[in-house]
Amino acid sequence: MSLDKLSRTAYGEDHEAFRATVRQFLEKEIAPNAAKWAEDGIVPKDIWPKAGELGMLCPTVPEAYGGLGLDFGYNAIVDEESAYYGRATTGFSLQSDIVTSYIVKYGSEEQKKHWLPKMVSGEVITAIAMTEPGTGSDLQGMRTTAKKDGNHYVINGSKTYITNGQNADLILVCVKTDTEIQPAWKGVSIVLVEADREGYERGRNLDKIGQDEADTSEMFFNDVRVPITNCLGEEGKGFIYLMSELPQERLSIAVSAQASAQRAFDDTVEFTRDRKAFGKPILDFQNTRFVLADLKTKLQVGWAHLDWALARHLKKELTPEEGAGAKLWHTELQWEVMDKCLQLHGGAGYMNEYPIARAWRAARVTRIFGGTNEIMKELIGRKL
Repeated sequence: MSLDKLSRTAYGEDHEAFRATVRQFLEKEIAPNAAKWAEDGIVPKDIWPKAGELGMLCPTVPEAYGGLGLDFGYNAIVDEESAYYGRATTGFSLQSDIVTSYIVKYGSEEQKKHWLPKMVSGEVITAIAMTEPGTGSDLQGMRTTAKKDGNHYVINGSKTYITNGQNADLILVCVKTDTEIQPAWKGVSIVLVEADREGYERGRNLDKIGQDEADTSEMFFNDVRVPITNCLGEEGKGFIYLMSELPQERLSIAVSAQASAQRAFDDTVEFTRDRKAFGKPILDFQNTRFVLADLKTKLQVGWAHLDWALARHLKKELTPEEGAGAKLWHTELQWEVMDKCLQLHGGAGYMNEYPIARAWRAARVTRIFGGTNEIMKELIGRKL
């Protein structure tokens, strides 16, 4: 099965035409290189402009800033296809689904004109640096500071687990511009830091258990001076900006989780149909059929919910708790599907040469990033 065989309600004909373009790109440009990039631990920067030429990067950017001015459904198509075909484009989603919205909504006219066209074309790769060693999901507890010195900020601190960390030309750094104010969230701001600024250092490309091709990195800021005009939006409003954009980030994670779960299921049906035990296909055993029947039903429900959430988001009606719920439910489903499908592969499932093993490893982080699933439950629970 491929994703265009599913009966979907969130997309129109133009979306599906775009899906064909995305799939062709993945098969031509990404598939032949994915294994090497995973081994290298990074996707080369020269693939980004090729994606940009096809409109795969930042499709929601308004035409006035070099974009196509499309809806988030086009982002979701890229996320689905990339996740289903297991390709190494995590960094694309980070740029298109997360960073773009911050600059479009909160950036100054000068910032938008300077950065957005280059992000759309793939000339500039971006990252957003929230997480710090020791703080995790507690964004209010961040220790990285940006202190004013004349018409500049001087930034000191460190960040970790940052996607696109090695490739990034521009980093949206979450900082404390006021360390005394209470509640602490009122002191959070977002500042743009160009990667060539003196005092900025890339740390290690971190060794992960999955998503090997993603250049997830540490970052260090040692007296990094940037103009105060590099502040994104208003000083002290950073935490509000982060909270308002997190529903889309979490929906993006849900989209990828659902699509990768579907691929694991489809591969497992094919595997159990072909592999034999005790003289008959594994699929002919009742336990196999029952496990797969249960997963198929849950995936069916998942696609219906995802289309509902996408429709809500396209109408700007998806609430923070609904975004959290989507992330929670679809990543939990993804893990259930991955784990049971790996089990049905038997010993082969533990071998990295089989796609299910790599998919299983890659899936483990989705219940952690974008806010842990425990935090998702807390967010939903607060609104009861």
